[in-house]
Amino acid sequence: MSSIFVVPVDPSSPKASVDGVDAEKLWSSLPHGTKPPKAGSTSVFFGTPASGAQNITALTSLGPSFSKQSTAEDAKRELVRTAVGSAVQQIKGLGEGVNGREVAVDVSAAGDAHAAAVAAHLALYGFNLKTEPASAFDPRNEKLPPPRLAFAPIPANADKKAWTEGVVYAEAQNLARTLMELPANMLTPTLFCERVKKEFDGVDGVEIIVRDAEWAAKKGMNSFISVTRGTSQPAKFLEIHYRGAVDKNATPLVFVGKGITFDSGGISIKPSADMKLMRGDMGGAATVVSSALAIAKLRLPINLTVVTPLTENMPGPSATKPGDIVYAMNGKSIEVDNTDAEGRLVLADALYYACTEFKPTTVVDVATLTGAMDIALGEVFTGVFTNSDGLWAELDAAGAREHDRFWRMPLAEDYGAQIEGSNADLCNTGGRPAGACTAALFLRAFVPGLAGAGEEGGAVRWAHVDMAGTMEATRRGAYQERGMTGRPTRALVEFARRAAQ
Repeated sequence: MSSIFVVPVDPSSPKASVDGVDAEKLWSSLPHGTKPPKAGSTSVFFGTPASGAQNITALTSLGPSFSKQSTAEDAKRELVRTAVGSAVQQIKGLGEGVNGREVAVDVSAAGDAHAAAVAAHLALYGFNLKTEPASAFDPRNEKLPPPRLAFAPIPANADKKAWTEGVVYAEAQNLARTLMELPANMLTPTLFCERVKKEFDGVDGVEIIVRDAEWAAKKGMNSFISVTRGTSQPAKFLEIHYRGAVDKNATPLVFVGKGITFDSGGISIKPSADMKLMRGDMGGAATVVSSALAIAKLRLPINLTVVTPLTENMPGPSATKPGDIVYAMNGKSIEVDNTDAEGRLVLADALYYACTEFKPTTVVDVATLTGAMDIALGEVFTGVFTNSDGLWAELDAAGAREHDRFWRMPLAEDYGAQIEGSNADLCNTGGRPAGACTAALFLRAFVPGLAGAGEEGGAVRWAHVDMAGTMEATRRGAYQERGMTGRPTRALVEFARRAAQ
């Protein structure tokens, strides 16, 4: 079997040799201009090392800033990801000789084993449901084809633990990408729960509970139920409990994910152009579930509870109508001004349930919530609204570490007038201005006991993560193909890892 070597090189000091690959010699054979090649510039050599005529070496630049003392550690990690990811992209393009069968790829992990593993496995990912060759994503295939490239770290003294952890981080994001990419007929609320059970099979310390709409109705989750009325697909309310802390009864960290498996807009129907992207409107659920799987596989010493309300939003004969008023689980009345603002309706009851049932001190909800966030931040940063400076600092640091970055948005009472002027306590929309901000303020009303909210003894730190802009990549990156991104899965895993410490 042929072998392939991926070797990142520091242009200022290309002296590293890895298991017979003389990087300095190969580097010197390249025509270099007056400027060092930018990060990710990759050259492919065939017949290396000399003893293996069929072997291939992909030499990839870490960029001119890698060795500078002023370059921060997190920035260097991203340079490693860029270099390794670019090399894997090049290898993927070599044709059937590489992609038609399993090929061993040795990746130099000397720069940062975790980052190298993340980049390699993210760059390899490519979703499709074509039948020739058989797709690994085809739900009909009980036996999945092996990966085209099988990665392993080199040299022998590489940090194997960091590499393994990086693989878990990347595989979690790839799972979120898959869940978001699968069309709505292949990932209904019921199928979502079945897939989650399958993914967690054999993982220790996890309990999965799947509840139905009847249970939600008995709980008074009328806000959630209002979204389910237009679809023939049964709604589900999924809970995942991971108990990794020494004290299994210790207060858990809570993640809440929006799980709209397809969003037509309901009666306030969306334009048909690009509506198929709304298969990814369960991105919040996909990312928190995938994060939980990684956290459990890593056996992080923390208790985590994940809550995901799952439903389609369709314009059926019993669908909620604009102007309808419903009473949420916490008793507040909500005017449904626009049925396409359904994410906040399902999250309202899920947040209140999670906070009152599990009594967390930290709760993070994640949702593809508003088009306004896409306009504000685009595909680069994921927006965060939070009542806690400390929680923001923790999320920001975790996002920077994984280059899965967040940007803090204003959670200000000044926007309240836009959603408080209807015939109900709250209106589910506040107009076009500051649409992401009014949505966050709406959700805040369903998180009891917020610290800093003027409540006596308030102790809950809450963050609302609006991933509407970062749910899809419209441009190809070094290790991110176009399509659903699975962000911010890695940042959430890193956040939990730090919280566990």
